[in-house]
Amino acid sequence: MANGIPRRPFGKTGEEVSLLGVGGAHIGFPEDPSVGIRIIQEAIDAGANFMDNAWEYNSGDSEIRMGQALAQDGYRQKAFLMTKDCAHDRKAKHSMLKLEQSLKRLKTDYLDLWQLHEVVWEDDPDWIFAPGGSAEALIKAKEEGKVRYIGFTGHKHPDIFKRMLSHDFPFDSVMMPLNVLDAHYRSFEKEILPICQERGIAVIGMKSFASGDIVTGGLGISPADALRYAMSLPVATVVSGMDSLEVLRENIATATDFKPLTAEERTALLAKSAPAAKDGAMERFKTTRVFEANEGRLAHDYPFLPAP
Repeated sequence: MANGIPRRPFGKTGEEVSLLGVGGAHIGFPEDPSVGIRIIQEAIDAGANFMDNAWEYNSGDSEIRMGQALAQDGYRQKAFLMTKDCAHDRKAKHSMLKLEQSLKRLKTDYLDLWQLHEVVWEDDPDWIFAPGGSAEALIKAKEEGKVRYIGFTGHKHPDIFKRMLSHDFPFDSVMMPLNVLDAHYRSFEKEILPICQERGIAVIGMKSFASGDIVTGGLGISPADALRYAMSLPVATVVSGMDSLEVLRENIATATDFKPLTAEERTALLAKSAPAAKDGAMERFKTTRVFEANEGRLAHDYPFLPAP
């Protein structure tokens, strides 16, 4: 435990990370870059050491802000820094190029964790593990000391994750959606979490609010309870998107005061969420292509997202 926020083992690596992780996309949302920088530094001061990011978040601005935040006052040494490989053509050479760009933006010479981003397309596992694919880049980067640990992320379907995990590959982590809706539909909690537990692979939870739909969808589930649900699972950390200091402080309070759900509390939350979860309509990242980033769309000849 650091400053009140619990820490948990990061799989079988011997590392420990904070139960609350800082989402990289949202720190790029405030118009004033200093707000994103303050979110990062205040989170670390409160004991949240797990920093999430990705090469493509906000056209690189999220990595730039995080690099600026971590370069000050020794914050890099206090952080467990992760970013993601967004070479969606899944070519090793392209992955290594993007890694160098991420390191430059983040003002560091190594990552604590590098993960393949958005493994959400049906052909992703085939491309990643093909000769010259991104799996080779993960190993090379680790051997060169540019990354300490490696993993992959996604939000589409457990079957894609099962194909990734069917390979004899030394993944240190897997990042997946875990929330009260997921428990009922295409469930990563039921289908993937046990595999990772058995293998000692660290699980990183995300989308604990289902991109906000759990809180705004009239389910009667508070943000704190939604976050507690994900934190009560056997995860190393739960990454939460926080675009303001107010939201950060609310989540810090939830993490600091964290108590696992009782069996009765879990049953009640699942009962509240069950009617809305049956067809995946409130987990749009599973049932639509709205959440797929343009790098992946480009690689798969899929129409780009409209400009905001």
